[in-house]
Amino acid sequence: MDEKLLLRQRMRQEMDDEIVQRTRIHQAKIARLRVAAQSRRALGAKAPSVPLVMLAHGDSWFDYPLDGNSISLPHTDIVAQLEFMGNINPCILNISQWGDATTAEMSWPKQQKMITALQDKSNWLESGKPDAILFSGGGNDVAGDQFCVFLDYANPAPGRLNETRFEEALGMIKASYQDLFSLRNRFANGVPIFGHCYDFPIPNGAHPICAGPWLKPSLDFCGYNLAQGTAIVRQALVDFENLLTPLAGDPANNFILIPTQEVLQVSDWANELHPYPAGFKKLAEKFVIKLREHFPGRI
Repeated sequence: MDEKLLLRQRMRQEMDDEIVQRTRIHQAKIARLRVAAQSRRALGAKAPSVPLVMLAHGDSWFDYPLDGNSISLPHTDIVAQLEFMGNINPCILNISQWGDATTAEMSWPKQQKMITALQDKSNWLESGKPDAILFSGGGNDVAGDQFCVFLDYANPAPGRLNETRFEEALGMIKASYQDLFSLRNRFANGVPIFGHCYDFPIPNGAHPICAGPWLKPSLDFCGYNLAQGTAIVRQALVDFENLLTPLAGDPANNFILIPTQEVLQVSDWANELHPYPAGFKKLAEKFVIKLREHFPGRI
């Protein structure tokens, strides 16, 4: 069998094993919360504020096992930061896997994982479902070697993001989000979904040893310098936010969009797609603000 295929299969199995371990740890936390609540009720004590219990599904912004560009034992992503934030730390079952496009996140095997998690009552408190679903998706649909598909050549000028072709990619992302809403309505009706719109990276070719670069090779191939490439990537992400904004504006979707653009400084970026831990913390703080608006006194 091809060596690369074997490596991908091994990595996939390791990721699956990690999610199993995450689920066990999460269920142990939920069990302790239930025991504590029962004990307080038995003593007639006032019940404390219950922490938010949420399901997270997404890409590397929710599943980043690196510290900047270096191998790290703890994850440093938004979910990892969020679990230790707020006046009451939330409990988050994270089934995210780095590298997933929205079409992968909403493929039937990944949907089945979400359904299994949602239907397992040991993952949740008395309500039998999460308080919220956190979702991160869209970046990997366009970033990577395929990014050149959405670019016109720099010469003859003017070169730019090809909006017509990029709109086709956004259409698939929109379909994935709409499918997510449909899945939620069937298996966790009434549960709000919180998503985000990434931030504006610098396509300078910086990347960890294990992955990337995701943007600069395509920009180089099509003849763009760093300043031009930065402007193109920015436009792509503005278009992405413009896709999500009306989805969040439709009450039927029960979708809250976290404003994560213009949050990170140049020094916060570890590479083309990911910030350092301090940058992920800045982004997680934006989630805390929106969660507090929606769940007063719970985080």
